[in-house]
Amino acid sequence: MKSSTSEFHTIRGLTSHVRLWGPVDAPKLFLLHGWMDCSASFQFLVDALARDWRVIAPDWRGFGQSEWLNRSYWFPDYLADLERLLEHYSPDEAVRLVGHSMGGNIVGLYAGVRPARVAKLAILEGFGMHPTDPSLAPGRYAKWLEQDKAGATLRDYADLGEFAARLMRDNSRLKREQADFLAANFSQKRPDGRFGYAADPWHRVTNPVLYRFEEAKACWRAVTAPVLWVVAADSRLYKEFVGREEDYRARLASFPELREVLLADSGHMLHHDQPQRLASVLDEFLG
Repeated sequence: MKSSTSEFHTIRGLTSHVRLWGPVDAPKLFLLHGWMDCSASFQFLVDALARDWRVIAPDWRGFGQSEWLNRSYWFPDYLADLERLLEHYSPDEAVRLVGHSMGGNIVGLYAGVRPARVAKLAILEGFGMHPTDPSLAPGRYAKWLEQDKAGATLRDYADLGEFAARLMRDNSRLKREQADFLAANFSQKRPDGRFGYAADPWHRVTNPVLYRFEEAKACWRAVTAPVLWVVAADSRLYKEFVGREEDYRARLASFPELREVLLADSGHMLHHDQPQRLASVLDEFLG
């Protein structure tokens, strides 16, 4: 297992944790994790990379070892946090960005907003969201108001073994040693001695702002970097989106230069299920 180090920075007023692997003088590669995940989630992928990379992987605000808000989170903040991170680690060169799931949605938008800052872009199971109807707005705002009053909680577990077992139930392909590693690195010990996700429960609160798909596509159309779009054959999300063929192909067509790769025998957490095959694809594309 390749060793990592940690750095902490103040980004837009919050303490942010960044995990780093590889030689300091190697080409930089930024890995951005998904929702209810953390930077340590990329350990198996990093172990499988054949090339030497200086891998830079933050914990998004409210995840892992980064500071929590203890209130609602707003999506544009992730883009601003990413911009400050890039200014710190790569102020003078265009970057290679790899984002999984929510992280893929963030980097896809960012690459269109700041096209000159991105040299290559890999989106792993980052489909965007389904279009929304404006008529849903009153109900969404009402739901958010009620949740904002009630607060947010997450389930906890008796010990790390129980937490690891939960991760294996969520992903049947996950090996026990992988689950143990993830449980140890994405957990927080509660005051009563139990363990829970190292994630702010407020991430589970409904976002009252409806997703505007046309705006997302406008950002994607502005991307100038080559895009690698990686999906997993057994992913529930992939099946859901590809089942709406016209909509799915319109998403891919929004990027001016895109290559689609389908990984067999893999679910949504493809960097856990097929790290060797994913690493091979990324090494070839990013190099």
